[in-house]
Amino acid sequence: MRQFVVLGLGIFGSSIAIALYEQGFTVLGVDIEEEPVKELVGKITEVVQADTTDEKVLEALGVRNFDVGIVGIGNDIQSSVLTTLAVKELGMPLVIARAINEMHGKILTKIGADQVIFPEQDTAIRLAKTLAFPYAVRGEELFPGYNIIEVQAPPSLYGLTLAKAQLRTRYGITVIAIKRGENYIVSPNATETLLKGDVIYILGSEQQLKKFFREMAEIKNGKVKVEE
Repeated sequence: MRQFVVLGLGIFGSSIAIALYEQGFTVLGVDIEEEPVKELVGKITEVVQADTTDEKVLEALGVRNFDVGIVGIGNDIQSSVLTTLAVKELGMPLVIARAINEMHGKILTKIGADQVIFPEQDTAIRLAKTLAFPYAVRGEELFPGYNIIEVQAPPSLYGLTLAKAQLRTRYGITVIAIKRGENYIVSPNATETLLKGDVIYILGSEQQLKKFFREMAEIKNGKVKVEE
């Protein structure tokens, strides 16, 4: 099983460290400040107060034995860069580093980060995409131009099987899962009936999804009559 070291235990670093630990992974957390270290005691496998920019310190902690290093340091770009460089020098197989802007990201890539992420920017983009679709609960871009959207099943679809709803024929979208209470129906078949309270996960292009949501809004407002 993969072992993770999270370097920098701010909101982002501590959140991902806890999430990985709760999934059953071994997680070492390291931060130069005492407070975030104290906060994580007992919440992950091990947490240590140490200078993440010091390669010798990281080597003494056995960081080179971990499979994945996550550099969660954000606003202190110098510490972020030096920490990323240190874990790469120790031969870390996979280093994922957080960046706060494009220049920061370019530097991290140049010094060897295997993957650079922009949490704030990515969150803003996801929110914008969700807001673009009325009544959507959450949206995620699967690949350019195509999204998976989580939405409460519209009342106009209650009691209809997926075959009768004809979402693929009418809009080009596909229901890839249904959440019913605490249970998930993944890849539902055409005979599955949509019920009040269901949450559906639909996949389609932005144009297809906008057409679906636009018509659902019109049905809700009484502008379009539902076909029996």
